[in-house]
Amino acid sequence: MEVVLLERVAKLGQMGDVVKVKNGFGRNYLLPQGKALRATKANLERFETQRAQLEATNLETKSEAEVLAGKLDGQKFIVIRSASDAGSLYGSVTNRDAADVATEGGFTVDKRQVVLSAPVKELGLHSMTVVLHPEVHCSITINVARSVEEAELQASGKTIQELQAEADAEADFDIAELFDDVGSAANDDDDLEPVQDTPAEDTEQPEV
Repeated sequence: MEVVLLERVAKLGQMGDVVKVKNGFGRNYLLPQGKALRATKANLERFETQRAQLEATNLETKSEAEVLAGKLDGQKFIVIRSASDAGSLYGSVTNRDAADVATEGGFTVDKRQVVLSAPVKELGLHSMTVVLHPEVHCSITINVARSVEEAELQASGKTIQELQAEADAEADFDIAELFDDVGSAANDDDDLEPVQDTPAEDTEQPEV
């Protein structure tokens, strides 16, 4: 299928380019998303009459996207999820989750703008690309944790494995301290001298 692009499309071309694409990609993505038109004679003529307007609209939306990108780029958002001790999620974090938490944080982000190669299935910090415009991208970090406190520790640079090791070490220390306390109490008991019964003195009966 040949199409004329109505905007820049990564790995395909710029606005106005006529390119060949797979039929499925054209029918299921480019055409319904309004990113291209079939490259028929009528559509090419239509595009040329609207080119100036399309370019002006593109510049306007690009400028708006650049303003948003300047505020959104580098932002960190926390997503709370249940997970195993090893850090594997009971479920996953998707582009919808990322878009929702960014929107809750005051930024208007659609799930289709968040690029994920695969759903997130582990605790930790995950960088994601947000496509605000065909020519404007930025990055956000999704901090996936089991609690806000854990998220803060992860944000400081500690991995889930380090946090688990610290928790295990603290538990071992508490147990060792408990045994030390029990041992000390036993030693204190041993140091106590036994109290001996003093035999009663014999008392002589007065002679009658």
